[in-house]
Amino acid sequence: MTTGLSPEDTVTATAALGTLIRGHRLRIGLTQQELADLSTISVRALRDLEKGKAQRPRADTIRLIADGLRLGPRARTALEDAVRRGHRGGAGPGGLATERPAPPVPLHPLIERAAESTVLTEELRSGTERLITVVGLSGVGKTRLALEVAARLHDAGFPVLWHTAPGAVADCLPACDGRLAALTADCAAFLHGDGRADDLAPELSGALGDRAVLLVLDGVDTALLDFHRLSRLLRELPGLRLLVTADEPWNVPGERLFLLSPLEAPDPSDGIRPDAPAARFFLSRLRHVRPDIVPDERVHADVAWVSHRLDGHPLALAAAASWLTVCDLTTLRGIVESDPASLLDHLADGRSGSRLRERVARTLAALPDGHRRLIGALCAPSEDAFVLEDVVLLTGMPLSHCGRMVRDLLVSGVIRSGTDGGRSAFRVLSVVRALAADATATTVASASATATIASATATATTPTTVSATATAAASPAMTPSATVTASPATAPY
Repeated sequence: MTTGLSPEDTVTATAALGTLIRGHRLRIGLTQQELADLSTISVRALRDLEKGKAQRPRADTIRLIADGLRLGPRARTALEDAVRRGHRGGAGPGGLATERPAPPVPLHPLIERAAESTVLTEELRSGTERLITVVGLSGVGKTRLALEVAARLHDAGFPVLWHTAPGAVADCLPACDGRLAALTADCAAFLHGDGRADDLAPELSGALGDRAVLLVLDGVDTALLDFHRLSRLLRELPGLRLLVTADEPWNVPGERLFLLSPLEAPDPSDGIRPDAPAARFFLSRLRHVRPDIVPDERVHADVAWVSHRLDGHPLALAAAASWLTVCDLTTLRGIVESDPASLLDHLADGRSGSRLRERVARTLAALPDGHRRLIGALCAPSEDAFVLEDVVLLTGMPLSHCGRMVRDLLVSGVIRSGTDGGRSAFRVLSVVRALAADATATTVASASATATIASATATATTPTTVSATATAAASPAMTPSATVTASPATAPY
């Protein structure tokens, strides 16, 4: 009986080891050269390992890499197990029960989110929560957070099944195991109403054993998911945990809703903080685009203002940083102050920019009419923070109704919360303000043109009709109007 690897098994085993090493390296933000320096092995040897070309790596090499990555006991054991599986000839038939499918590999290091990652990881690991939905405005970092949580749970012994919804931006390198990819696709299809649990649950149980397992559905439309089917899977697979990233909550029993806000971006008027999460994120993108810029006091000040004006929204900051290829940092700050909407188009990746615009516009359009009018009213006077009492004054509605409106806006991600002297306050995101202003300008211009044409073609006996038409057209859902401050008897909330 031979214990050698077949050519196919050799590729699978070495690719799995390479994925683990690359995943750990990218997760802590190291380049191949930096890891090579820390582990004292050559860059070429490390590159061959990550590409799956080194078929029988030495134990000393793996130990040095683990030391360079500063892996904990669990992660180090997992890396050594991957090597031993390769030397033994793979897991054999039914070996998925002894293997641990890994999550995709992130393309960018995680900046901050330590508190969020810790909370989600512990809740899923302990089984305190079995269904968590992470919501937030598009581009806020839901996928990157889910990748971090999945990596931590994988290090803790969890198999990870990862599914990216069609049309979602996959900002990661997918796992390379075709068998698990097919099984994960079956899980996602089943929760969308396809397939039969009679076949799926036993297959999952046979492939993964009785261990706890994490299923991630990234970027899905929760309205298309079948809760009754999920309930059946949760009953038949006691170890199953589900982590969902979506624009809207599922709103089903047992769902733990996790609101993900933009990165912290404190007001520079209170002092420049180069270590603030949003500033650190923007500086990391700045280094990719303009490595010649030296972060001095002036640069830190400009970065702090740009980060604050864009509310620490990661995708908006990444798009703004791409403009440094055509302008300097001071000019960029001026554009952010005067016309932030133009910076939402990523110069290096037009799809990312257009996706942000489309997703934010879709989020705004999905809000109820009263919520959109409230956003318009909050955007109109200034960019100051507002509190719950301000919403009561603007709408004239009861406190309980206003509380639900503010919560809805938080869940949708169009506003963010903060504290000012211990008092809860809120702020409409700059990205939302910019697109709301564009929508208002476009609608008002269209209404003006419609009124002009109507006036030119109307007869002398129908002036009232023309005026009513123009008035109705000039009151778009995004435009603050008198109805916002109407009494409770007449307010349209």
